[in-house]
Order: sequence, then C-alpha cells, then structure tokens
Amino acid sequence: MTQHLLIIDDEPDMLTLLKRSLEPELGCQVDTASSGEAGLEMIRATDYDLVLADIKMPGISGIEVLEQIKADRGEEVTVVMMTAYGRIEMAVEAMKHGAYDFITKPFDHDALVMRLEKAFERSRLLKENLRLHHECRSTDMFQKLVGKSPEMQRVYDTIRMIAKNDLTVLITGESGTGKDLTARAVHALSNRNTRPFIAVNCPTVPEHILESELFGYKKGAFTHATRDRKGLFQEAHTGTIFLDEIGDIAPTIQTKLLRVLQEKEIKPLGEARPIQVDVRIIASTNQPLSEKIKSGDFREDFFYRLNVLPIHLPPLRERTGDIPLIANHLLEKHCAKLDKPLKRLSPELMDAFVGRRWEGNVREMENLIMQGILFSPADEITPKDVGIPREPSPGPGPDMPPFLDLPYKEAKENNLSTFNATYIGHMLTLSKGNVTQAAKACGLERQALQQIMRRYGISAEPYRQSP
Repeated sequence: MTQHLLIIDDEPDMLTLLKRSLEPELGCQVDTASSGEAGLEMIRATDYDLVLADIKMPGISGIEVLEQIKADRGEEVTVVMMTAYGRIEMAVEAMKHGAYDFITKPFDHDALVMRLEKAFERSRLLKENLRLHHECRSTDMFQKLVGKSPEMQRVYDTIRMIAKNDLTVLITGESGTGKDLTARAVHALSNRNTRPFIAVNCPTVPEHILESELFGYKKGAFTHATRDRKGLFQEAHTGTIFLDEIGDIAPTIQTKLLRVLQEKEIKPLGEARPIQVDVRIIASTNQPLSEKIKSGDFREDFFYRLNVLPIHLPPLRERTGDIPLIANHLLEKHCAKLDKPLKRLSPELMDAFVGRRWEGNVREMENLIMQGILFSPADEITPKDVGIPREPSPGPGPDMPPFLDLPYKEAKENNLSTFNATYIGHMLTLSKGNVTQAAKACGLERQALQQIMRRYGISAEPYRQSP
C-alpha cells in the first residue's frame, strides 16, 4: 500500500517543490495544504501516515495543528515539524507536544529524505503493532496459544480433532514451546472441561515421593503416614491429569503408570485392592524418547501406550512469522501485569527477535520482554534494554560490497540505480512494458513511476518488444 504524506505550509512554492521532489524519492503519495485550518480538515478526512507541518503560519500555527492531531488521533499519526527559525527552544517545544522530529529550512535534500524515511518507518511500526494487538485479541489466538503460521494451524486442527475423545495424548516439543497451554486447550475443548484438570510437573517431585503423590496412600503405609491420603489420579477423577515432562520419570514409576493406562486403575500405597479411576491422561516431554528407549531409560511398551494421539509443537525458529505476533502479545500482557504504560518494540529489536535461535522458545522471549518493560527508560524497547549486543560492523575484506570505499552520495546513487533498474525492470517485464500496470503493481501513481524511470534512464520500450 502506498504511504500517504500531508505537507502543511503557507508558502505555495515550498509545497510545489516538496511534492515534486518527495513523491518519486519516497515513493509515496503527497497531499498539500496551504494553512493549518485546511490541513486539519484533510487529516480528519484522510488516514495519513505522516504529516510534515511548518511551525510559523498565519491563523492556526504548526504547534496548534500538532496539538489537535495528538488530541484527535493520539500516536496514530507521526508528525514532523519544520521551520526557518531553527531555535533549540522551538524544537524542544515541538517535541514536548509530541512531534517525532524537527527539521530546519533550508533543507539538505538527502537529509530530509532520510529523516522522513525514518518517520514513515516509525508510523509503519506503530500501525503494525496496533494490527498485531488486534489480531492477538481475535483470530490468531487459539485457547491462549498465539500464532497464525501453517505450523500452528496444524496444531490447532489436531487439538480440535482429538479433544472430544478420551484417548491418551502425548505432546512433544522443546522447552518453552507451550506444552502446558496445549494440554489445557485439549482439556478445555473436551467433554471433561467442567471437571478437574490436575497438572503434575514430574521432574520437580523426587522419585520416592512421586508414587505417593500420584496414587495416594493408606494410613500406616509408611512412617509418618498418619492418615489416608488421596493421590492426584483420584483428585482428577472424571477429569484430566497432565503429566508434564514424563520423559524424566524413573522406570519404576513408568511401570506403575503403564498399569493405569492398561487397566484404568490405581493402587495406593498400603491398599490391598486396586481402585478404578476415570481419568484422561495427557503427557508431555522435551526428551527424545526414542533415544531413551534405546538406552533403557524409557520403557518401549509404556511409550506406545502414551503415544496414541501425538501432538508435536514446533520450535519458535521454525515459525518465525509468528514472532512479531507473539512478541506484541507478550508485551501487552506483561505491561498490564507489571502496571506499566504500553511500550513498543523498536524495529531493531524486532529484527533481532526474528533472527534469534530461541533455544528457550516463547519462555525465553517472555523473560526478555519483561526485562525490557522494566529496564527501558523510554516508551520504546531497544536491543540494548534486553542485553542483546549490537551486531559488529563488518571490517573491509574481499567479500565486502564494492560501494563501501565510495563517498556516501555516490554509493547511495549507485545502489539506487541498481535497485530501480532491477525492481522496475521486473515490474515492466511482468506488465510487458505497460507503465500503467507496472505502476499499479509497484503501488505508485503512473506519473510518479515515470519520474523515477526518467531519473534513472529506464525505458519501457525494450520490455514491450520482449516475448
């Protein structure tokens, strides 16, 4: 979608100059207003990504325009102020009223373009955050699991298919991928959802205690057993028991659990006869059970009894498209929990998140985001705030791009020429030289595309002759 810029200035020549230069350079649609009053009317009628407003204007000043935009639209519209009177006090006042940036006249064209590109990026990020927050609250959250990737859609489909029966479920996946939430989702969509859901974190309970915790005991079964005690299987009767990280339990407990799976009965310590239980079992593990079977640490018959309905949760690095969605969901969740104003993630931090391996998956991300909320001094969380080091600048070498030893303007122009020749050439190839169709595919007005083509010496004629 083409970005939309509104320029407000009482100098007609300045408006004409900026419109002609910025539309092709930024690839955006530029509207102009010759007064603050006219500008505000246009802002009320049109969803602009960016407003560039002069401070000194007759009638409503630029500062008043800024105040009204913030009152009406909050942070939805990014505003950059400009003036020929470049006093520090004026810049500070503009920033206090919510301006994103402050530019003085006369402009250096490259500097102006660069700062407006940053302002557009900030506007894009804010809109993307709003979109992601909305999506998190709607279709892309499934029973508290967040994600819209094909990998997670398959997980959701599996949960829906298996929830209504009572067969045993085995959830596999790395630490932090959401096994607990998945188990709760299965229970919530099952016919047992009004009955108990009992979760047992198996590795945290010592082996000699786990048996009595799971199955209970009779009074006098062992020293200090001064009364009968129900086990967790009895507590979960008619409901669901979730055995988290079952790959870590000892073979002796595996043998007793195998009996539960086969016979649907338990035998409390000290009890002479078994007790029938009506429980659905969901288990999870982050362990490679096939390897543990080979080493003798996990019973093969127990594995096959568990692995009736398998669900595998993909690690975060295999569904990177979900990372922005999850990050913004966690940001909103923990800002509220920590009683902090809603912050945003900087583009640099989001890039770092997408490129990270996430050995601890969502749990690792959650920890970093909580750190960022608490430690970031501003309303934007940066890589520095969460302890992610800045990528080192590459030194010169034989594989470095050839433009690094050129002056900035020459290097920029060379790369722009290459980009435009490649990108626009591709669009003209697809449209067989039809400039109107190519402009539509680029998201540009036809006139704007023609201006770019003239600037970089690109002709549509060769593409019309192509087969």
